Amino acid sequence: MSATPSYVRALRLPRDFALIAVGLDAAMFVINMALLLVPSRPESEQLRSAYATPDVWVTLLIGMVMSWTLVSTLAWSHGRSALERMGMARVALAHDARLRFGGVWVLVMVLNYYALTPLFYELQVMFMPGGRFEDAFAYSPRVYMGVAMLLQSLVQLVVLVLGVWLAAWIALAKSRVANASVPRMEALDAGEAVAVDAPEALGVPPRRAVALVVAAMFSALQLWGSLAAARWAFPAPGLSVVVLLLTWGLPLVVGFALAWWGAWLGTRPGTFPALPAVRPFRAVAAGVLSFALVQVGCIVIALAWLFLAAKASFSFYSGGGIVGFVLALVLVYMALVMTLARSVTRRLYKNSL
Repeated sequence: MSATPSYVRALRLPRDFALIAVGLDAAMFVINMALLLVPSRPESEQLRSAYATPDVWVTLLIGMVMSWTLVSTLAWSHGRSALERMGMARVALAHDARLRFGGVWVLVMVLNYYALTPLFYELQVMFMPGGRFEDAFAYSPRVYMGVAMLLQSLVQLVVLVLGVWLAAWIALAKSRVANASVPRMEALDAGEAVAVDAPEALGVPPRRAVALVVAAMFSALQLWGSLAAARWAFPAPGLSVVVLLLTWGLPLVVGFALAWWGAWLGTRPGTFPALPAVRPFRAVAAGVLSFALVQVGCIVIALAWLFLAAKASFSFYSGGGIVGFVLALVLVYMALVMTLARSVTRRLYKNSL
């Protein structure tokens, strides 16, 4: 197929979707922070002093990294899936796909920043000292504030996922109409329909792309889970910026590398010389399932360890017992990430390998 400008532009669609999603999210974040910290606001001085502390701005930065990793991976996957299923010729028909995607995504960001975030903040205030529900429940207000923050994390995660899907669905409407009006070819891979020019639209080698998507989804969810758990923990003031960055960044890098390596091994060629296509949402599913299974596995192993420690003669709560438990759990976590990422990816791509 000749590399016409429209086809080249269609080939860049996955990358452009990812850049648009991250760029608009970053711009909305900067605008929101500028509005919060503008000197004319009466509470701006208090907010500036709060955001100046390392534990606050480092946690805020990690949250943005999680959001950008998640939305860029999903946006790229939507664009890649469109290329593989409809082909460049039909994707190129959606000339305004990027404009549509950006317009819908801006509306999702406005909903997230200016509707959901203030709503959940007001809910948390109700459980704070002096709030409406401070004395309404028997348990500590911290418990209910933690539940409210966990609920906020879940709702905003769902909003991000559905927002990217809606933006991509509206952006590619013209391509879907054109694709539905033309008979589609039967693929050799599990009888799925794939456009004839899909191999030319791959760009990044499929095996590498699958490993990157699996690792990115796993890392984003790992950060999301860590942030949700940190809201339940008591703050540890006085930590330096370097310590905080290492505490958040080192597990992220290690988890990404292990998930990437597991997915790379999981897509090792078998019957066929290489993957015929990325099938990006299989990779997304592999990352999500790997994360869920790793958490379940760690919980089961931790409970079993605690049960054995309670039956053993040594004291688990001694210094050596706690250190040994933490080290063992870290090693088990690392082994589970690589092993489960490999197994889940292999399972989901078994018809292509």
